[in-house]
Amino acid sequence: MPAFGGAFQPAPYKPSFRKFANPAPLGLCAFALTTFILSLINCSTRGVTVPGIVVASAYAYGGLIQLLAGMWEMAVGNTFGATALSSYGGFWISWALIETSNFGFLAGYESARDTNYAVAFFLAGWFIFTTICLICTLKSTLAFFSLFFFLDITFLLLAVAHFQLDAAGAPHAGCTKAAGVFGLITAFIAWWNAAAGMLENSNSFFMVPVLHFPWSEQVKNEKAGRTD
Repeated sequence: MPAFGGAFQPAPYKPSFRKFANPAPLGLCAFALTTFILSLINCSTRGVTVPGIVVASAYAYGGLIQLLAGMWEMAVGNTFGATALSSYGGFWISWALIETSNFGFLAGYESARDTNYAVAFFLAGWFIFTTICLICTLKSTLAFFSLFFFLDITFLLLAVAHFQLDAAGAPHAGCTKAAGVFGLITAFIAWWNAAAGMLENSNSFFMVPVLHFPWSEQVKNEKAGRTD
């Protein structure tokens, strides 16, 4: 039975009536890699501050592939996984479109301040959506909950960075770097959850622990002696 942390649904795992692969690890890996690269740039790692390389990943892997994984979650009857993965796939595509200046989505703003405030509105909306997802994980596992918790903080810090501009009208450097740190943590937790969904007795000598909350349905069923 697939590990809870890699099934990307906040209810106990129930296999589909058909033989489907678990699409969650694919979506989690797509999210993790793109978040990892952008977070390194937000941290100004090795002096790199231009997010151009992230745009390609945001279009293809974090965007398209994660969106497809979300659609496949619908096929296996996972409402939460379909909503979350499809939405974050849409986030990455939207972010790539914003960063692609040729499309001119930000051309209508008269100043850098207005542009940053508009981006802050965008990020604040994703903070709200992630908070909703976080609430849906309160009866799941520590690994699953932590993913959305750190992602929520990342979005909040990025929104604050675009609201709190420096003298030159640029996003606040300290908040941006802090968001990069939390984004890196988020990426590694996403990979952890993906590994939990891929590692099985057939391909690994060990399993990845996901730490069920004591009040989760899984633990309640185990205490009651049920395996369903």
